[in-house]
Amino acid sequence: MPRISRKADSFGESVIREMTRLAMRHGAINLAQGFPDFEAPAEVKAAACDAISADINQYAITWGAKPFRDAIGIKTAHWYPGWEADPETQITVTCGATEGMIASMLAVLDPGDELVVFEPFYENYGPDAILCGAVPRYVTLHEPDWRFDPDELRAAFGPRTRGIVVNSPHNPTGRVFTRDELELIAELCIEHDVVCFTDEIYEHIRYSGDHTPMATIPDMAERTVAINALSKTYSVTGWRVGWVIASPTLTSGIRKVHDFLTVGAAAPLQQAGAVALAMPDAYYHALAVEYCERRDLLVDALSRAGFRASPPDGAYYVMTDIADLTEDDDVTFARRLVESPGVAAVPGSSFYSRPELGRTKLRFAFPKRLATLSGAAGRLTSLGAAAVDARGAP
Repeated sequence: MPRISRKADSFGESVIREMTRLAMRHGAINLAQGFPDFEAPAEVKAAACDAISADINQYAITWGAKPFRDAIGIKTAHWYPGWEADPETQITVTCGATEGMIASMLAVLDPGDELVVFEPFYENYGPDAILCGAVPRYVTLHEPDWRFDPDELRAAFGPRTRGIVVNSPHNPTGRVFTRDELELIAELCIEHDVVCFTDEIYEHIRYSGDHTPMATIPDMAERTVAINALSKTYSVTGWRVGWVIASPTLTSGIRKVHDFLTVGAAAPLQQAGAVALAMPDAYYHALAVEYCERRDLLVDALSRAGFRASPPDGAYYVMTDIADLTEDDDVTFARRLVESPGVAAVPGSSFYSRPELGRTKLRFAFPKRLATLSGAAGRLTSLGAAAVDARGAP
């Protein structure tokens, strides 16, 4: 009988997408998958329509249309002075950050190489490593402030270490790594000749701390693969247009893998992407302010409902603890939450290599209209009342 490969059999389907399907089935408010329910910027949508009408509908250059690559280089230099990315030799346009990450790993990692991953982690990183034949080595981000132990990180590096994934602002915790932490990571990368894959998709969704790209740390530009996309910053998660910035040597490999994975990203959306990347600084400042308001609304609602919840420093997720609400594990409670009171979240175990580490955790996403979040808050109120009843009124 035909069978699937051992690689494909070694991981399950996306838990995030599964929770979205459950939310649709039960009419729940979907705070599981991180996509906005509000409009993208009008000028960006108009640029996409104009590009299609202008018949920019055929293949762009495999590694990205020149106007879009130029726009990526200009924006990068504007926000991070000193980081000069040559559009001709260092930028590859991909089908979203997801393809950017797997194409980069396939271009850099060989079977048997080890890849350091901080956990909890975005659920794609483990399967990405497996598809490359690499071996993940996990380093825990410790509560309550989601910091790593420097000695644990040092111990994760060895003779087979070839890569490390750094995601800041971090999904699912919202942690923004400090410069001191990044410099320690850089020190270890240089010492062990390791490539750092940085997922920077939440760079502008930040409430405290500074975003320091790893490529701007001394001696790290040549060994950093920076991955980004239009999705989060411009509220176009369905466009699937991303990019990778790396040294010319690494870019040559990434471009080849990207070509044979997807050929190229959508040409008219790259044209619109050039318009998006030219948005004024005020757009990005307003983005952070508006997301901060959403964050505060959701964190307050979750706390009142009985979840242990702390405001994240960045990104648009809240990692919560459910120990005060239920004795159920995270998967059971998340499924029950979808049915009643009708709010979808992601079980915390899906973000850990050892599921037991996340059995009391749920992740909620807040890239939603304030009305949507207020609706979720109203539904969650019943949980707080039930928790008080279960413990006994004070």
